[in-house]
Amino acid sequence: MSWVILIVSGVLEAVWATALGKSEGFTKLWPTVIFGVTLVASMGGLAWAMRDISTGTAYAVWVGIGASLTVAYAMITGDEAFSLVKMLLILGLVGCVVGLKLVGHE
Repeated sequence: MSWVILIVSGVLEAVWATALGKSEGFTKLWPTVIFGVTLVASMGGLAWAMRDISTGTAYAVWVGIGASLTVAYAMITGDEAFSLVKMLLILGLVGCVVGLKLVGHE
């Protein structure tokens, strides 16, 4: 169950990171609200998962999921330019996250 919570928390990290950018320095209400709610939920889930998953592994997986989804979303929406190299690097990051799960002893 800790791994499911960690994955959901990583997805929420991508949501709050995107909302933070859309809030324009906390000047827009709804992106700011979405940022706050998802930040708390994401951090809470990370903390919960770290009861059973080592800190280093949990944090790396959380950041990897959040970063890869944030960049992928930005490329899909056109906020960031798409490139094959970026896509391959994101896939490499995802592969490393999966690898951490496969070699983990939790």
